[in-house]
Amino acid sequence: MSNATANLQAALERASAIRPKVGGFPYLAEALRQAGVRHCRMAVPSHAMLYLTEAGPVAVQGEPLCTGMVDVAPFDREALVAALRSDQAGETSFPEFVEGCWKAGVVWYDVDLNARTCTYYGADGDDYTESYPGVDI
Repeated sequence: MSNATANLQAALERASAIRPKVGGFPYLAEALRQAGVRHCRMAVPSHAMLYLTEAGPVAVQGEPLCTGMVDVAPFDREALVAALRSDQAGETSFPEFVEGCWKAGVVWYDVDLNARTCTYYGADGDDYTESYPGVDI
């Protein structure tokens, strides 16, 4: 295991231990930021996350949401915001949140841990950016 992978794993474990069920994303993001992660990119249909860290990039492959050839839903900002609010309220798991993004037409999203923003993108270039608060951990 490389230093980048070990460092990311430790940050994710730390975040899991301190993250509240409701409103927990800022705690995860801050634990990652403190561990040297500067940017995260999720390819939604493949459920693949790329973490850009000071120690090097690390990819994490989740369970793909689809295989083969599938139509992509049109970008639906209202459905995306509903998925975000459900996640922020602690009503969904991370895989359920990713599935909600996919159903809302999100094909990838970027998290800028220094700017504290998440930007969600549709296939036709539509996007939605949301800021999240900084927290002390």
